[in-house]
Amino acid sequence: MRSSPSNNRGSKTDPLDPGPPGFAHRGLHGPGVPENSLAAFRAAIDAGAGIECDVRLSSDGKVVIFHDHDLKRLCASALSVEATPGALLTGQRLLGTNEHIPSLYQLLDVVRGKSPLLIELKCRGGNAAKLAEEVATDLAVYDGPVGVMSFEPAVGKWLECHAPHIRRGLVISRKASAFNRWRCIRASSAQFLAVDCGVITRPWVARQRRSKWVYSWTIRTPADRQTAEIHADALIWEGDGRPRS
Repeated sequence: MRSSPSNNRGSKTDPLDPGPPGFAHRGLHGPGVPENSLAAFRAAIDAGAGIECDVRLSSDGKVVIFHDHDLKRLCASALSVEATPGALLTGQRLLGTNEHIPSLYQLLDVVRGKSPLLIELKCRGGNAAKLAEEVATDLAVYDGPVGVMSFEPAVGKWLECHAPHIRRGLVISRKASAFNRWRCIRASSAQFLAVDCGVITRPWVARQRRSKWVYSWTIRTPADRQTAEIHADALIWEGDGRPRS
């Protein structure tokens, strides 16, 4: 990874630096290896890559690793994550494989500091503070490089107030208006940004990069990769966006 273009980021070395392999989006998944599964996370570790994953909060306050708000796409079930107990969720199989929905605790036990982690909090129904609190609780006994991020700025604000030792980030979509982007960056107290690759070349990204580490998602093609390697500090990739060896 390139050194910081400025001395304003607190350090010339990113504490979450995944190196040239970048962050595998939802783990290193593919045929027979579902996204956000322990198999995908083990594959990312074996490839020497960092890991990006999504977490949600079950009805009884357990943190599970899952992207969608319901289980239709990945488990052929009508269950909603936030309305279902954690034990029932972690018993669900993924995509007809022998992989199950993992808990955050299970992921941390697999990684054990071997790869830097980016944990994206998927908030729903005003549960940002509660989800952030439960994630921080799980991370209390974890010893390894980890960053917690979300589209919801309340996550970063909660972390700043209650768990300032955890690196906090903001996820930014290409759909965000200039005002909403400015508001969220200020409200989140973000130490790093995860920026949609569709807007990674915009001047505001370069300005933010003077004071924050910037990652780019989701890199899926060689063209995306070529552009993002210039304008971001690390890539969050999948499929053909995989960094060149």
